[in-house]
Amino acid sequence: MQPTADRTEWFPIMLRMEGARAMVVGGGDVAANKVRLLLPTGAQVHVLSAHLCPELHDLARDGTITHTPHDATVQDAPNWLDADSYRLVYLATDDAALNGALAALCQARNIPVCAVDDPAVSSFITPALVTRGRVQVAVSTGGAAPVLARRLRARIEQALPAGLNRLADFMQAQRGWLGQVMPDTAQRRHLWERFLDGAGGQLGLQGQTAAARRELDTLLENHPTQGEVWLVGAGPGDPDLLTLAALRLLQDADAILYDNLVAPEILNYARRDAERIFVGKSRSRHTLPQDDINSELVRRAQAGQRVLRLKGGDPFIFGRGGEEIETLVQAGIRFRIVPGVSAANGCAAYAGIPLTHRDCAQSCLFMTGHARADGSISLDWQSIALHNQTVVIYMGLSALPELCARLMERGLPPDWPAALIEHGTLPDQRVVVGTLATLPDQAATQTVRSPALIIIGEVIRHRVLPAHADAP
Repeated sequence: MQPTADRTEWFPIMLRMEGARAMVVGGGDVAANKVRLLLPTGAQVHVLSAHLCPELHDLARDGTITHTPHDATVQDAPNWLDADSYRLVYLATDDAALNGALAALCQARNIPVCAVDDPAVSSFITPALVTRGRVQVAVSTGGAAPVLARRLRARIEQALPAGLNRLADFMQAQRGWLGQVMPDTAQRRHLWERFLDGAGGQLGLQGQTAAARRELDTLLENHPTQGEVWLVGAGPGDPDLLTLAALRLLQDADAILYDNLVAPEILNYARRDAERIFVGKSRSRHTLPQDDINSELVRRAQAGQRVLRLKGGDPFIFGRGGEEIETLVQAGIRFRIVPGVSAANGCAAYAGIPLTHRDCAQSCLFMTGHARADGSISLDWQSIALHNQTVVIYMGLSALPELCARLMERGLPPDWPAALIEHGTLPDQRVVVGTLATLPDQAATQTVRSPALIIIGEVIRHRVLPAHADAP
């Protein structure tokens, strides 16, 4: 099963209301608000209430809505529910018990019903809406925090240009002929994405339809038939550390090949219909060998797909990105590289450990701690065991005792600062601070698990806990 967002009992849909009947029970300002939402959809709105606020009174007088001038009762409700076919019902009286009873009657008849401000008895709720003509953005908290939904709506209002309705109208007008000349759905999606990312999108927003059409024609004439590969760094775990480029490519990719260090929350940003292929590696277990990953990237790109190779951290820091790029070059596949926040930078920062400091570390060394089958590690220990540098060791947890022993043999004192960062940048991040002499036992006693990063150097003495960090 693919990773999903946190569970919610509400499923967002867009409901066609053109020509459908909708009932609003209640005649006050709250009811008027719901009527105001329904009218632009072309719904036939009927209001049931003995009294109407001035806005609803005017709408009933000019025939925009129909009106039954008496209040709803539980006894009478089956008559109008069974006599008329309603696409949905809003309950907007000031009687919570009445709203609840009417909601139960609607649900027994499978009529979608919303009791205003009472999601517990409702089968649907109305999200906070941002509307630009055909373009609608809905924000919902499942009724848990309406003020938060409205605040998010306000931010979205500021971000969306007013001309989105013109752009949507232009794109709809082109769908018929474009579907005939480019019947492949995936290729059409690629074309529209290039259009929106380029000058065409701005021309459409401005309502310059002739110029926008010329731009679309030019893109169609020069549309590539082969796909491409994007090597993207996902950062060390926290989704907030994704770059804007990574986020956009996640939403454009046809297929995503991802590692086990990519947080599930990051994959939630991907397009829903994108194919997701797990190719993760861990110690002594390769889901897909590297040569097969390389071949898969080429195969998919040659088939016309835009393939996102998503890697934890940065693709060019112990991520085998160089090997994959060499394969793509040999096959003549177009590619793009998007760097990510490396594990060293991200984890150290979240742990409050500076990687350099002018008083004690003028250089920083990144290395891997892979051990041989017999547990030994062959490295240039003399260049590693320096007093004026920071050493960051990836994938070294299993070899930690050997690493610490060799560094002490080469001249670093037993009390030389050393730290482990487990699940760096994630909510369950844990930092274990010790020395070369104590850290292996601390890791065993505290059952530190991979992924974990090792940092060695006097910079650890300058550690300052960020607001989101926990003390060791």
